[in-house]
Amino acid sequence: MRSDHVFACGAAAGLAADLLLADPRRGHPVAAFGRAAGCVEGVLWRDHRAWGALHALVCAGGAAGAAALAARAVRGRRAASVALTAASVWAVVGGTTLGREARAIGGALAAGDLEVARERLPHLCGRDPQSLDGPGIARAVVESVAENTSDAVVGALVWGAIGGVPGLVAFRAVNTLDAMVGHKSPRHRRFGWASARLDDLAGWPGARLTAALAAVAGEDTRGAVRAWRADAAKHPSPNAGPVEASFAGALGVRLGGTLSYGGRVEHRPVLNAGGRAVEVADIERAARLSRRVTALTLAVCVGGRLVLGAVKAGKRRRT
Repeated sequence: MRSDHVFACGAAAGLAADLLLADPRRGHPVAAFGRAAGCVEGVLWRDHRAWGALHALVCAGGAAGAAALAARAVRGRRAASVALTAASVWAVVGGTTLGREARAIGGALAAGDLEVARERLPHLCGRDPQSLDGPGIARAVVESVAENTSDAVVGALVWGAIGGVPGLVAFRAVNTLDAMVGHKSPRHRRFGWASARLDDLAGWPGARLTAALAAVAGEDTRGAVRAWRADAAKHPSPNAGPVEASFAGALGVRLGGTLSYGGRVEHRPVLNAGGRAVEVADIERAARLSRRVTALTLAVCVGGRLVLGAVKAGKRRRT
């Protein structure tokens, strides 16, 4: 079986597994990688960019190398190759859990239980929940659904289409490292610089594809494109900007504004300023849009990989 066929079958099976099983509460491979990366950080940490770059190289490079060895071990065995790809896709994507967490918070807000909503919000993002009222929590959830659609689903599938199992694993490793050390805390301002920049590079293609597909799959294509073009560059993140702006335009809501992370208040530009304020019902709309973007991403990545594989096979036959 050609590698493009392996990816097509494995990616579809892996997303189906995510839909049926979601993320396990214990023993998730990404959590295991995080614990290992934390141990490496304990050994390598210095308040210096070079040591942070070494940390990123050891952790992300080690994960990608292990994945490459696993892929090589099953090369030529059709069922094993598809199974490895499917298991890797299931391990690195998190679309189903993303939707469930968002809907759980939305349900708590709809029931008027602000404390439960605040308790669940850290499962989805790093905002300070105690500083948020109901509309603030709803906005934080919609923004997190948008950004994590790119980080937890689309980016992984894009790199899987490019690099197979090693690409899938490397992307998730880089994204996890950014979540662990890429923030601008005193401890990680310099040490996490390399992980943050690497995540920006790795997330670039997935973020643009997410924004484009949100415009295609959303309720207001023109609004999504208009917000993307007008507001994406205002966001401090080069990848979250296009995604959140496109989601805002597609849903017809305003995102951005004042938020708080770890006691640090940020005043971000408003995205899609002509939209209305986020309501609780928009959480479900954002989750449905995320699901549609996921389906389209699978079609785009599998289709692109199959077309490229067919072109390469044709060239081989002609030589």
